[in-house]
Order: sequence, then C-alpha cells, then structure tokens
Amino acid sequence: PNGLTTLVYTDHTVPTIFVGVWYKVGSKDEPVGKTGFAHLFEHLMFQPTVNRPTEYFPPLEAVGATGINGSTTADYTNYFQTVPANALDRALWMEADRMGHLTDGMTQALLDEQRAVVKNEKRQNELGPGRSAEAQFLKGYYPAGHPYGHTTIGSMEDIDAATLEDVKAWFDANYGASNAVLVLSGDIDVQTAREKTAFYFGGVRQGEPISRPDRWTPSFADIRRDIVYENLPAAVISRTWPLNNGSPRDNTMLQLAAKAMARGRGTPLHDALVENLKIADGVSADQVLDRLLDKVAIPA
Repeated sequence: PNGLTTLVYTDHTVPTIFVGVWYKVGSKDEPVGKTGFAHLFEHLMFQPTVNRPTEYFPPLEAVGATGINGSTTADYTNYFQTVPANALDRALWMEADRMGHLTDGMTQALLDEQRAVVKNEKRQNELGPGRSAEAQFLKGYYPAGHPYGHTTIGSMEDIDAATLEDVKAWFDANYGASNAVLVLSGDIDVQTAREKTAFYFGGVRQGEPISRPDRWTPSFADIRRDIVYENLPAAVISRTWPLNNGSPRDNTMLQLAAKAMARGRGTPLHDALVENLKIADGVSADQVLDRLLDKVAIPA
C-alpha cells in the first residue's frame, strides 16, 4: 500500500538470499549547488539509526552476510547484501529501519565523518588516469543544465557546503517507499517474500511523488572533437553517439551489435586493431542505457 515495489526470484540451489534496495534517485536529481548529494547520502545510509547504535555492517557480518555494499550512479542509488536464508529477517529489518528512520539519529559528527571520506574518494578518483577526460566529456557532451552534465561525486565546494538540514531534506524528498524497489533473489518463494516485506516495510512512509526529467537527448549541429592532455604513457580515442531511448527494440539490437563488434578476442574491431595491426592495447564498444537517453561509445 505504501508503493514499495518488490521483485522476487526463486532459486533454492543454495540457502542464501540476495537482498537489494534500489532507490530511484541519483546524481541527475541533484539541484544546482548540491552536486554529490546522492553519493554523500549513500555513505550516510551505512551509519547508525535511532533504533540501531552500530554502523550497518556489524549486525549483518555477525550472521554471515557477504557483499555488503552500495553504489551511486546518475540514475539510482542502491544498497545490497547476500545473507543466509535464516538471516533474512535481520536484513529486511535493517533495510526497512534505515529506509524509515535513518535521519532520526543523524548527527553533525556523522555527517562530518562521511563528508571527509567522500572528499578523500574524490581526491583519489580525480588523480586516476582518464578522470580529467571524463569531466571534459561531460562538460562538452551535455548542454548547460542537463542532469548528466556533472560527475556523480560532485564538486568539493558543494560537498563542503552540505548541512545537516540539507541531507535530512534529501532523505525526506527521495527515500520514501514509493521511490524504491526491493529485490529478493535466492532461497525464497513469493508468498514468504510478500509476508515478510509487508511485515517489515508496511509501516515505512510512502513519500511524495517526485517530479523529474523524463527524456533529454543532446543534439549536435556539427561533429565535436576535444583533446585532453594527461600524464599518461598512452593515448585513448573514444567516440560517442547520442541515441534516443524511445525504442527498446532498436537499443537491444545496438547492444548486441556493440558486443559482436568489440567484446574481446574473436570480434572484428578487437582482432583488427589489437591482434592484426597491433596499434591498440584494447578496444571495446558498448551501449550505455541511461534513464534520460542512451548512447553508444567506442573507446580504443
């Protein structure tokens, strides 16, 4: 009734269950001046709540959970773990608890701690190979104001400026049950999943409907080329074409074509450039499926 969507996949081969929650909010949903908020909040979701005095990891590790983590993209933020089947109740309670009550126990000290962690991640990422090229690509590929026009980790200034009230408002606006998808995969049946999900998540607030862009495909009157210099002992050439994501069938065909063209040894582009001509260390092609648009990218 609160709008939570639950997907169940049954596989009794191994007595474990993957538990994941996808929130339909990412860096594309950040307003001006608040870049990096989606990723910062991902870190905060592993902090104590008013009902749980420890960080998120210890109670799950104590029952044998593995793969406890989360990630942030432009389109979504997700959290996941795999637990023994007899520990499912603990995992569901903990996910429901932080979905409903995380900010009740949020403090300035916890925000400052995770802000420092995120800033260090940002420093590490921006020193890595290819990172300045990525920022240049985003700036040139997307028009001004486009939701994908900035990096997911955001700017140092915006991260520094985040207040306790800001992150609580982000939670209130985006972390309602109706903006989430729960995935249960493994040693569980649909009826059990329905009963347990209703028990643990039934009291979580629904949240308000969220207005957001639906489609925005960049257009280019001319071919655009950028050159970015970095301290690297090799050159990387990357070509990208924007695609409208209105035709799932066409995009599926393009996904298959990209994999057939350049997905490892035995595919034409790889064999021509790497094996035969020996002018590249590697080549790949992929179609990136984003919520607002799709794109085909071929780096070599």
